Amino acid sequence: MQRRQFLGGLTLASLGLLAFAPQALALGGVLPEIDHPAPAFDLDGVVPEGSAVRQAHRALGDFAGQWLVLYFYPRDFTGGCTLEARGFQKDLAAFQRRGATVVGISADDPDSHASFCGSEDLAFPLLSDPGGAVSQRYGSWIAPFSQRHTFLIDPDGVLRARWVAVRPTGHSQEVLTELERLQASRASLG
Repeated sequence: MQRRQFLGGLTLASLGLLAFAPQALALGGVLPEIDHPAPAFDLDGVVPEGSAVRQAHRALGDFAGQWLVLYFYPRDFTGGCTLEARGFQKDLAAFQRRGATVVGISADDPDSHASFCGSEDLAFPLLSDPGGAVSQRYGSWIAPFSQRHTFLIDPDGVLRARWVAVRPTGHSQEVLTELERLQASRASLG
């Protein structure tokens, strides 16, 4: 299986940088390794349900048996973060058809997340990582913010793809394309 690491839409292999390094570094720390178990998380946040948003608690194990798009972003209501969230919302039905759940994580508190979900009509969970502990495990933390990184985790909890220094515009489509490629690859193997 081909190992992929993304930097702003380009594979690191195409750039000739750290393509197969045992540990890849990002500005926010050491990134978890592709084809290894995803780092655990257990966070409070919000889950939109129709026109309401309720407080929720989610852990990595809650997503066992399904694909998980875990994206880290700096702040609710900022320009790039809003564009990125809108992209995932626009493509949410396509992710769901592929058996994938989208979850966003930032240092913002659940109340901020609830307001953000309401203002942008987001229908996916947003989790709060105020001290950055989970963001650090994913190499995505420069205090006081999570960095814009995305991770694609398979139904067995294994990290299959990652994007660092994400450009918000069109990013959701990049992730969806990789999800489709990985699923097709798994189907052909088995």
